Amino acid sequence: MPNRRTSTRRPAQPVPRPLLTEIRTDRAAGVLLAAAAGDALGVHYEGKGTMRPDQQPKMLGGGYGPYRPGEYSDDTQMQWCIADVAASGADLRTPNALDAIANNFLIWLRDGATDVGVQTRTVLGMAKRAHAESDDPLHQVMARQAAAQYKRTGLGAGNGALMRTGIVALSYLDTDPRAMASAARAVSDLTHGDPLSAEACILWCSGIRTAVLDGTFDGVRAGLTLLPANRRAQWAAWLDEAENRPPHTFASKNGFVVVALQAAWAAITQTPVPAADPASGSFVGQHLQLALENAVRIGHDTDTVAAIAGALLGARWGGSAVPLNWQRLIHGWPSQDASDLVGLAVLTVNKGRDDSKGWPRVERMPHPQIGGQPFAVLHPDDPGLIIGNLAQTTVAGPAPIDAVVSLCRVGSGPILTQTGVEHIRVWLVDRAGANADTAFVVDQAARIVQQLRQEGKRVFLHCVAGRSRTPAVAARYSCLLSGKSPADALADVHTALEWWRLDHNRDMFEAVYRLAGHRPRPPLAPVDRAPAASTSTRSWTGSSRRNTDGPPPQREEAAHCRSGSEPRVNSRRTPVRTLRAKRRLGRAATGRGRMP
Repeated sequence: MPNRRTSTRRPAQPVPRPLLTEIRTDRAAGVLLAAAAGDALGVHYEGKGTMRPDQQPKMLGGGYGPYRPGEYSDDTQMQWCIADVAASGADLRTPNALDAIANNFLIWLRDGATDVGVQTRTVLGMAKRAHAESDDPLHQVMARQAAAQYKRTGLGAGNGALMRTGIVALSYLDTDPRAMASAARAVSDLTHGDPLSAEACILWCSGIRTAVLDGTFDGVRAGLTLLPANRRAQWAAWLDEAENRPPHTFASKNGFVVVALQAAWAAITQTPVPAADPASGSFVGQHLQLALENAVRIGHDTDTVAAIAGALLGARWGGSAVPLNWQRLIHGWPSQDASDLVGLAVLTVNKGRDDSKGWPRVERMPHPQIGGQPFAVLHPDDPGLIIGNLAQTTVAGPAPIDAVVSLCRVGSGPILTQTGVEHIRVWLVDRAGANADTAFVVDQAARIVQQLRQEGKRVFLHCVAGRSRTPAVAARYSCLLSGKSPADALADVHTALEWWRLDHNRDMFEAVYRLAGHRPRPPLAPVDRAPAASTSTRSWTGSSRRNTDGPPPQREEAAHCRSGSEPRVNSRRTPVRTLRAKRRLGRAATGRGRMP
C-alpha cells in the first residue's frame, strides 16, 4: 500500500459553518466509517447467494481482492477519492473540485484499484486516453466519455456512483438541498451517464443530510422533491417496493443502481430498531449493525449494497454506533484506518477546518491543565489493565502494554513512540447530553477492553484526565469481569484512582448502573482532593508492580482479590477507607444510607 494520505487542501476563503452539535458531528463521522464497515463486511460474500437469517456475516476478507479481514474495497476507495477533495471545504460543483475528483479516480485506477466495476473501468480508461489528446479540463472529458458510453451502449446505470455518494451530502449540510443535489449529479455524471444513477445519488444524499441534521430516515422520501417532476412517481413506487417486498428479492440484479438502492433501503427499513434496554444488552444504535448484516444477507453485490446502506445508517446512528470490534479491523487504500475516515468526514462538515485545538489533523492533541500530570495505576480487578490519563502516553521509555484504548481525542499520530501497539479510539464525549447513547458506548468500550485482555494483550485505558470517562469504563469492565455490583465496582475504581470527576457527568455515572440493571441514582460527590504531584507516575514502571502478562483473572480470582486476601493495586488506601467509599456510594445510590 502507498503511504497514508490525508487531505492537506485548504479552503481559499472563509465559509459559513453549519450548527453542529457533538451528536450531529458523531453522525457525520459515521457516514464514511459505516460505509467502510458495510463494505468490509460484505467483500467475503460478494457473488454468493442469499444467506439464511441464522447465518452471521463476519469480516473475513477474501472476495475478489482478495482482501484482508476488515479491508474495504472499491466502494470506499472511490468514496475516499471524493472525500479527499470534500475535506478541503471545496464546493464539489466547481470545475476545480470536479477536476481533482476525476484526477483522484485515475490515480486510484492506476495505484489502488482492487476490484473495479465494468462501467467505471471502461469510462476511466476512455477518459484517460481522450484527455491526452484534449486541452479541455479532465472532468469535462470524463463526463463526456460517460455520456457517450451511455448513448452508444445504453449502459450507465450501474451502482458505482451510488456506492460513493455519501460524502457529497456532508459538504452541504448548511446550504440549500438543491446545491447538494446539483453536486451529487455532477459527481455521478463523471462516470455514469444514465440519469437514473444521478437520481439515486440525489435521493441517498438527501437521506444522509437529513439523518445527520435531524436523526431520522425521512430524507430519502423527502428527496423526491429534488428530482424532476416527471421522475418522482416512479421513484416513489420503487421505494414502496423496497419497503414491502422481502429484501432477498433484490438480490439477483442489485448491480443495477435502482435495485441496489432498493436492496439497501429494504435492509434498513425492514430491520426492526432494537428497544432501548441497556440491562439486557439492547440499544437502539444496534440497528446499524443488524441492518448491515441484513444487507449482506441479501446476496450478490454484497459489499456495495452494504456500503450504500452503511452511509445512511452511519448518518442516522453515528460513528459511535459502529461496533468497536469492526472499527479495529477497518482499513484500506490509501493506507486509511477508521480514525482517518472519521477525520475526513469531520473536516468535510467543518469546511476543511480543524477545531481550535487542531483536531482532527493535529498529530498530537495538547494536554489541557485539567488533565493533570502523567499517572497510571493498575485496575483493581485485573493487573493486565492499566488506567490513567492522556499525559501518561507521553512519558519516556517503553510501555508495558500491547494496546491502548483512548476515550478522548488524541490526534492523528501514533499514540506511543514504540511500534506494534494497537490503538482503538472510542467516540465518547465527557459532557452530559453530548452522546447519542452514553450507556452503549461505555459498554462497547468495556467489552473491547475485555476482548483485548482475552487475547492476552496488556491494555492501557485512558481519557484526558483519567477521572471521568476512564473510571466509568473501568467500572463497567469490573462488572463484566467479576460480576460486581455497580456500587462495588465504582468504589474499587475510585479507591484505585484516589479521586475522580465522575460526579460532574451524571450520564456517565448512571450508565454504569443502567447497564447492570440497577436504577440510576444521584452520583457520588467528590470525597478526596486531587492527589499531590508526588503521586504522579512519570514512568511506566510505577504502574507495573505486579506481573501484567496473560489474560485477565477469572471471576473467582477477582472475588478473591475483593475479599482482601491479596494486596490491592494502590496500597496507599486501607481496606477501611475502601469500605467507607463503598458506603458513600451506597448512600448516594439509594438515598437511604445503605448499599443497594
